[in-house]
Amino acid sequence: MTRIWRYAAAALVVGLIAAGGMMAMHGSSAPPADLDLSRSKSSEKDVFLVSVEPEAGSFRQGELHSWVLTVKKPDGTPVEDASIAVDGGMPDHNHGLPTSPKVTAHIGEGRYRVEGVKFNMGGWWVLRFAISSPAGADEAVFNLTL
Repeated sequence: MTRIWRYAAAALVVGLIAAGGMMAMHGSSAPPADLDLSRSKSSEKDVFLVSVEPEAGSFRQGELHSWVLTVKKPDGTPVEDASIAVDGGMPDHNHGLPTSPKVTAHIGEGRYRVEGVKFNMGGWWVLRFAISSPAGADEAVFNLTL
């Protein structure tokens, strides 16, 4: 029986050391110094002008919140008929969002409500929007830090 306890204790120590190493590798990396934190930009291929804001005006770690995504054509005309997929995650940690946000409503003037966004830890996050409409298809990626 003593032998089993020794093996169990050794396995616990090895597990704790491995977990500490993983946390040190992933928990302390800082985002790039020149990270673009703008909330408004042209999409990757300049098909759309896109902006994103938390619907409540701010957001906090660990809470579910909604965002408003605004999509316009380059001439400023609102895009009213877009299909939008939402994705994202933490580039430094190589994992996605802890939730599956979705566009739940078109609220007019090219604005779309995105619900189910949650950031479960501090650090550098990205929100990625794949936008498709009769005006074209493109992607917009926004960086956020907590």
